[in-house]
Amino acid sequence: MTLIKSISGIRGTIGGESGQGLSPVDVVRFTAAFATFLKEMNPSKKLKIVVGRDARLSGQMVNQLVTGTLMGIGVDVLDIGLTTTPTTEIAVVESQAQGGIIITASHNPKQWNALKLLNSQGEFLSAKEGERVVEISGKGDFVFAEISELGKVETDDSFLEKHIEKILDLPLVDTEAIKNARLHVVIDGINSAGGIALPLLLKALNVSKIDLLNCDPTGNFSHPPEPLPENLRDICDMVVKNNADLGFVVDPDVDRLAIINEMGEPFGEEYTLVSVADYVLKHGIGNTVSNLSSTQALKVITEKAGGEYFASAVGEVNVVAMMKEKNAIIGGEGNGGVIFPELHYGRDALVGIALFLTFLAKSGKRCSVLRDQYPNYYISKNKVEFSPEMDIDLILKTIMEKYKSNQITTIDGIKIHFENEWVHLRKSNTEPIIRIYAESDMADKADHLARKIINDFKEILTGR
Repeated sequence: MTLIKSISGIRGTIGGESGQGLSPVDVVRFTAAFATFLKEMNPSKKLKIVVGRDARLSGQMVNQLVTGTLMGIGVDVLDIGLTTTPTTEIAVVESQAQGGIIITASHNPKQWNALKLLNSQGEFLSAKEGERVVEISGKGDFVFAEISELGKVETDDSFLEKHIEKILDLPLVDTEAIKNARLHVVIDGINSAGGIALPLLLKALNVSKIDLLNCDPTGNFSHPPEPLPENLRDICDMVVKNNADLGFVVDPDVDRLAIINEMGEPFGEEYTLVSVADYVLKHGIGNTVSNLSSTQALKVITEKAGGEYFASAVGEVNVVAMMKEKNAIIGGEGNGGVIFPELHYGRDALVGIALFLTFLAKSGKRCSVLRDQYPNYYISKNKVEFSPEMDIDLILKTIMEKYKSNQITTIDGIKIHFENEWVHLRKSNTEPIIRIYAESDMADKADHLARKIINDFKEILTGR
């Protein structure tokens, strides 16, 4: 059993002892801590918190615990039901709530669940705010409401439609172009919220033909829910068998988007953001942001368009902060997360689909041809485990010294830049592990770069 408390919320496997898995006691404690934190931030207000969830088997149980705890602490609840993470983010702003809780463990398997916490802007808490919630949770300093001050619950399942309406209103979304292209699309909803959201969106976008795969939101995920190529064989086969133009796959809470081309081949998660950014940049020069572990292809196309690219620390909250600082017109993460600030500051697979389909329709190209116009980069992902007594900070410092003649970025671990490739080293906060991300223009070159760094570690440990 696993329980992880962090600045972004609480995440764990369902069942087990309190503090060992995501038990009801842990859910109540962390929910009460978040509500107490919001009361500190809004001392004179009657609070309202939006609650949404994905289709996980434990979702209803956790929802009832969260809702009851918020009522008990004197907070009104707007329960928007089974929905997406980006829809919940939009609902917080639309309903003028003081915060939000999304009950989802994102791409984790079905035995996991989590509480993701939002501020009044519908954005994830900052590191400082998250640390305060964790502190309150640890102390257990909760004051529950008297009988006359209990919170009330209102339900409203209309926000997904409102979310889609906002997407349709975007100037860069062209439903007429999509209609004229007569596109045939396959979608994989991973038996969660995407099974509801994607069909509604594609019909609203005037997609001519839609084939459904895993769109019954039972919470029994039909394959590992992270949208990686090895998990997408069924939709790849279905695109080819049905002679479709492309396919879309989302994770359970619909903030990550993977694309399948007409030949049944993954477009590449890293290139979801690259392609959508390319379309946006064709309609206005501006800055872009992704995190340090994302492909440099975004930098290439941004600079080619006349904009400036910036890299943030890993984590959506860090990407959003830098997007605001640099006034970026689009940004996101290489895991298929598109953030389009004209709609809202959050990863959103739905707006990613709308922008990509408009781009594809207007280009008149096949999906594979569109992908081929971008520079090819490959990322090799590895990790090295050390014994608990090892001084990992000293190891990283030694690596920095070895490559001091290279450009080095240190805002999040160590990123070493080479001529046309890079390697990013990040220390785990919970385990004696260093994660290694290496990118080059060929897969074997990226693997070679990662092995080179691993050999450096070995030399450091043996004292050579």
